[in-house]
Amino acid sequence: MGVIKLEPRCPQRIDGMAIDPEPNWKFDALLSELNSLETKLSSSTNVPAPFAKSRPRYFSNGKSSGKSCKPFIMRVFEDEIDDTDSEGEEDRSLVAATRFNCDAIYLSNDSDDESTFKDQSYLMDEVRIVEGALCELTHEHHLEEKEEIRNKISALETDLRSGSEKSTSALTQVEKYREARNEMDRKLDTQYQRKIAEALDNHLTAVQRDHELRSQIEERKIRSDAAYEEAKRREKALQEEKIRQEKSKAESEARLRAEEAKRAALEAERRAALEAERRAVKETAERQAIETSTRVAARAAQEEDAGRQMNANSAKKSQSASNVLWAAESALNLEQARIQKLKEVDEGNQALRLNYNKDLSSYEKLIGRLIRQISGSTEVVREKSREIIKIFNDPHCPQSVMVAAFAKLVVSRCTSPNTDAFACGHVIVLVTSQVPHAMDLLLAEFHRACIYSVPKHITYSESAFECEEAYYQALGYRVIDRKLESTKDYLTRLASYMELYGALIQTEVQGVQNTHGLKEGWAWIARFLNTLPANRYTAVALSAFLKMAGFALFRKYKSQFMKVLSNISNNFLQELKACEDPGLNATILEIQSYLEDKRFLKEPVGRALQSSLLSTVSIPEGPDPDYHRSSGRYY
Repeated sequence: MGVIKLEPRCPQRIDGMAIDPEPNWKFDALLSELNSLETKLSSSTNVPAPFAKSRPRYFSNGKSSGKSCKPFIMRVFEDEIDDTDSEGEEDRSLVAATRFNCDAIYLSNDSDDESTFKDQSYLMDEVRIVEGALCELTHEHHLEEKEEIRNKISALETDLRSGSEKSTSALTQVEKYREARNEMDRKLDTQYQRKIAEALDNHLTAVQRDHELRSQIEERKIRSDAAYEEAKRREKALQEEKIRQEKSKAESEARLRAEEAKRAALEAERRAALEAERRAVKETAERQAIETSTRVAARAAQEEDAGRQMNANSAKKSQSASNVLWAAESALNLEQARIQKLKEVDEGNQALRLNYNKDLSSYEKLIGRLIRQISGSTEVVREKSREIIKIFNDPHCPQSVMVAAFAKLVVSRCTSPNTDAFACGHVIVLVTSQVPHAMDLLLAEFHRACIYSVPKHITYSESAFECEEAYYQALGYRVIDRKLESTKDYLTRLASYMELYGALIQTEVQGVQNTHGLKEGWAWIARFLNTLPANRYTAVALSAFLKMAGFALFRKYKSQFMKVLSNISNNFLQELKACEDPGLNATILEIQSYLEDKRFLKEPVGRALQSSLLSTVSIPEGPDPDYHRSSGRYY
């Protein structure tokens, strides 16, 4: 609610009375002026008698009556100024009234009633003129003020509306910016959370991998410690067994010495008796010498004739035998020694089986199953070798029986389909490195199964063989259902045996010595080319051997091996072609392509075992860490 000062614009004089000559009157002056005006009106002749006042009304200046002498205030409500205001404000405006002077206007006392004004018509007319003029001026002033106020309000509303629109636009832009910022923050938060999740996932994966690796290392360490403890226990048991055997051997040697002494004494007595009897017989013979001289001479002549006949027959037989058997003398000696050792072991095993109260067939079946499970994987080869050696060292079964069973089963396994010769060679080398005498038994089984592993060849002779069937059996043919197997089947088996033999001699394991390695392979091919003839059987044997061992022999002997290959090309192949045997064509082509294509420069498929480790920790090739050397022997 505002305070508006109204300045009435009235005529300066009405009926000789000055109106508002001094606009800045004070309230006391205004009261005195009103009192004098009332006096003039009451004494004026222009005012009718009925309207004349009997006494004047005096306005108090506020000092005697105790009232305030504040200026006269006119109160005007805003709804009276602008009834159509859109805001509908109900505040009131205070308007300070201006001082005015109307000498012809009579102001009556507040206590007069309305009947007094009705009787004084003339006074009312003049009052109405003054009031009308004043009201008209006041109304015009109010209209101008209203218009001015309305213009100001309109300008203010326009400014307010413009400011409001600007504020709204600014708020909208701020809201959009805030939403964009929030969206960007959400995207950044999502991206950051994704990165955190990926980093956490990678960290957890690394931690899990590290835990798995540590657990594997711990597990291996535990297994190694357990194996070491087991090896120590077995070593102790073997030492105790060795002590017991030595004690038993000493006792048996003592008994043998006692028996030998007893036999020597008996032999001495017998010799003395025989000497006495001989002297007696000599004396008797001297007495009868003259009588029997003629008969003795005749008998000597007959014996001499029989001896000459026997010498002629033996010479003839030896000559035929030399034409039948093709082999180097050193190879035959090695074959004989190995087969003799195998026979002795077989005889001892038979005695053990008779005296052993436990069935050993389950152990033999287990060894056979382990051999069948051999594959071209480093882990599998080591595992199967470890389990076979564990069976050999089992104190509940004789080692010689298990070793003989292993030698026989691994040689017979090579004729089965899908046999990995290189993997079997690795297993043989690892096992024989722990049990060295197993290699001689294995080679003896090779010589029994395939004579070309010696190498040697037998040709047919009527004087040496009773029939052709006996000859083929000597070569190694099998009799199935009382019939000899076909040559094709025999050659297939022959190639399988020679492939395994070739894989064995070329096998090299880091940290493990192959007791029948490349040196023996070089000796084999030299004996083969120097002694054996060129035919279908020897061609198949040579082709299978070169396919498996040629790469390793060339890598070690280089130019010397090239001379061997040149000898094969210039001599052995020419002899094969001279045989004019249609069954030799495929073998000749195979050997010829091997030489021409220089396949000995390429590593054979399967020679390098595949790695199948479960963890990323690399394990070097070599003897298994669970093997422990003790007293010059591996366990």
